[in-house]
This record gives sequence, structure tokens and C-alpha cells, in this order.
Amino acid sequence: MKKKPSPKILSHFDGTGNARMVDVGAKEITERVAVARASVTMQAATLKLIATKKAKKGDVLAVAQLAGIMAAKKTPDLIPLCHPLSLSSVDVKLTLDPKRSAVDIEATCKLKGRTGVEMEALTAASVAALTVYDMCKAVDRGMVISGVKLVHKSGGKSGTYEAR
Repeated sequence: MKKKPSPKILSHFDGTGNARMVDVGAKEITERVAVARASVTMQAATLKLIATKKAKKGDVLAVAQLAGIMAAKKTPDLIPLCHPLSLSSVDVKLTLDPKRSAVDIEATCKLKGRTGVEMEALTAASVAALTVYDMCKAVDRGMVISGVKLVHKSGGKSGTYEAR
């Protein structure tokens, strides 16, 4: 007979349901990596403005890349129960996909520590996408931010996660 998996417990709540920051002091220090992605779809003309660096507000990809990096570093200021982390690396890549008329974003965060960097990677990808939207909204308010998701996580006792 197959054993049923035990239900997952939400670690950000104490026994009485109050919010709490998880105590990671006893966790082992390991290298931790997280990769998140997002996409911004738009009109072909908007993508062309980005590609030719003719958007009125400037180089959309460069500004969005910097915004993503800065956002990763500010994650605990934005997400209430996130630990402040000493990130060793934040890499935000933005690529253009003319077939889909989209900007694809991939954010990778790394550190050696006691807790993961999933929220930092997700925040970096999300803020980079929001920045693309902000910089181009004057010409295309119909842009859609989508596909924000964690695609890879490694390190720590829970091991490696790969999105399907």
C-alpha cells in the first residue's frame, strides 16, 4: 500500500495562525540558485521601438535590466517575511522574440546562505517586466505581462526544483 504524503505546512505561520519570519539559524549554509522568467507581449511596432532604441524614455532593455537587479536587492523591503540576503550575484537577461512580439526576461540570483533566493529571482523578473511596461505604455497600453514563474531552484535541504 502506498503511503500518502504528509500535508505541506505553511512555514510563515505559527501554531496560532500569526505571521512569522522563519528562523533559518540552524539551517546549513549552501550555495543557492534560483531562476525566474517573465514575458511582456506587445504590438510589433512597440517591439521595434525597443529593438531600435527609439523609445521616448530611453534604452528600455538597459533600464529594465537595472531595475530587475535593483529589485532583487530590495526584495525584503517589498515582501514582508523575506529575509534580507547578501546576494552574491544577480543576472537579468532580456531578449526580444519578434515571432511572439515579446520581451522575454530571465533573472538568476545566487548566494551562499541559509535560505533560498526564489523570491529575489521572481521579484527581479517581475520588476523588469513592469519597467518594460512603464517605459512603453505611452505607445502601447495593451501590453501583457505573463508567465511569471520560478523555473529553477537549487541548494538547501529540499534540493533541486525544475519547472516542467
